[in-house]
Amino acid sequence: MATEGTQDVDAPIAYFLDDQRYHGKSERTLEAYERVLREFECFVEQEFEAIETVGEADRRACMAWIHSLRGQFESSTIATYASYLNRFYDYMTRIGAFDENPMALVMEELSESIDTNPTRRDLSISDMQAFVTSIVHPLERAVVVMLLKTGMRVGELCNLDLRDLHGEFTSLELEWTPRVELDQRPSSVYVSAEPARGTVVNGEERTASNKRKRETVIPVDTELQAVLREWLAIRPDPVSPARALFLDTGETWGERLTPSDVRYIVEKHAREQGWYRTGGGTTENVTPHYFRHFFTTHLRDRTGDRGIVQYLRGDVAGDVIDTYTHNWGDRVRETYLDHIYRVTV
Repeated sequence: MATEGTQDVDAPIAYFLDDQRYHGKSERTLEAYERVLREFECFVEQEFEAIETVGEADRRACMAWIHSLRGQFESSTIATYASYLNRFYDYMTRIGAFDENPMALVMEELSESIDTNPTRRDLSISDMQAFVTSIVHPLERAVVVMLLKTGMRVGELCNLDLRDLHGEFTSLELEWTPRVELDQRPSSVYVSAEPARGTVVNGEERTASNKRKRETVIPVDTELQAVLREWLAIRPDPVSPARALFLDTGETWGERLTPSDVRYIVEKHAREQGWYRTGGGTTENVTPHYFRHFFTTHLRDRTGDRGIVQYLRGDVAGDVIDTYTHNWGDRVRETYLDHIYRVTV
């Protein structure tokens, strides 16, 4: 409950969600927060007669809710739900709407059996080759191969414009000028750290955010170029002057693909392969983020160079990333091209 001098919030969950929206959280993230928080709200109202609002929930109520999840969900999912509730209480406490965060101690008390970094489905390169081969549509194949061969995040893929791509596409009746950052870096793709949800980049308001600490130039090998060429040959005219690389070919014809579009594509094909089921957790389901994990694991094992993989993922900043940026042609590009796996047969 709010105390004297603090904010009086009548609908704390709605208030929290609105604030997170203002902070740029995606609608998908907000939906996940709301689903978990509403389920928690229903639980405490049903199980604890003395608790009338989530602001009155104590540590015991939070622990009881987490206990009720066991047997229904995987441990990694429970850990995720607990983190959502913790973020909610932490935020509402910091703005003065609640007196304290009852999840603070709960997070410390959670069993060590809850694995926040679970072992994922173990797929071989040959498994992935069979998967990619089963994808016929040029757009869907290009999206999946781009994720598999670059390790980029969904939002980063959706934010790519034609200017971010440099390669041998002279046979196409499609022209564009690659951005200056790709000068002297042929056959490459530029992943910016700039785009954020709600901001205007290259003349278009973005619906997804890039999470890179700094911009990254990733080599494009002949396999990825071939897949992209097949897509660009049928790519529709874009609605936006930003000329997105990946455009919808369905109901929103010519509009930039959204993260939900990409997740739908991957889920559809993963279900056909038996790699995705409703209710399956991180350890079972193959999602776009799984491809980032696949890229990291296989390229790191092949190169033995953790630093280059971190650079390509966009996970490092400062002088570390500068080292790889300055040596892009000699070290990053050559190492990548010598070791990147094939995903088509």
